[in-house]
Amino acid sequence: METTSLSVIKRSGVAEAFDRAKVVNGVRKACQGRPVDNDDLAKLAQDVEESIRATGHAEIDAHEVGLAILGPLRRLDQVAYLRFASVYQDFDNLDDFEQAITELRQRPEVQEPLQAKLFTR
Repeated sequence: METTSLSVIKRSGVAEAFDRAKVVNGVRKACQGRPVDNDDLAKLAQDVEESIRATGHAEIDAHEVGLAILGPLRRLDQVAYLRFASVYQDFDNLDDFEQAITELRQRPEVQEPLQAKLFTR
């Protein structure tokens, strides 16, 4: 099977190859102390890569990779999701947490396709 290369554009403008290990390392701290194992993290990274590849884009901004992580992480573990989202989405105060928790309670399952939210270029 042949796959096209997928590049991540960092904030500095430098492009580097997409790396599942970086996705795993990026969410590992949010999952610390949670019932999430290495297989779960590997599957999450695979899901993120597949959703990004499904868009058909060969390049993606690093910020969009973070957004692509949120849905699978939310499905995997809601506490880890809140931890990751609080850093990634730069929560400033308790209201930000309350809003995220309210959304989780109202819509515990993420149902819309990730691609619908990303890549509006």
